[in-house]
Amino acid sequence: MPWNNLSVYEKVYALTCLVPPGRVATYGQIADYLAGVTPRMVGYALFALPDGTDVPWQRVINARGEISPRPGETGGGPQRALLEAEGVIFDSHGRVDLGRFRWAGPDPAWLAERGLLF
Repeated sequence: MPWNNLSVYEKVYALTCLVPPGRVATYGQIADYLAGVTPRMVGYALFALPDGTDVPWQRVINARGEISPRPGETGGGPQRALLEAEGVIFDSHGRVDLGRFRWAGPDPAWLAERGLLF
């Protein structure tokens, strides 16, 4: 389906799928590639994913390098365990070193194909 025909949520999912194992992106980082999309909207999109999805939602965290809590979860819930299984390290305050683990972003060719180069 052409990029322009995708919903905002589908675009969020497509970008999230580009984040490789062992790396993280922030809600704002994903939003920055999508006109009119805020970090909060990215969070809503990822929260709406059904259980068992192939979209690696766990790789998107907040700008402080922390897991944003989901209702009824403490300590990062399954998200932290999934990230640690991929090699992402949390410090004693529950933060990821974004300087070390932040995803560099999509390939410029991928962005150009979708008209997302600014």
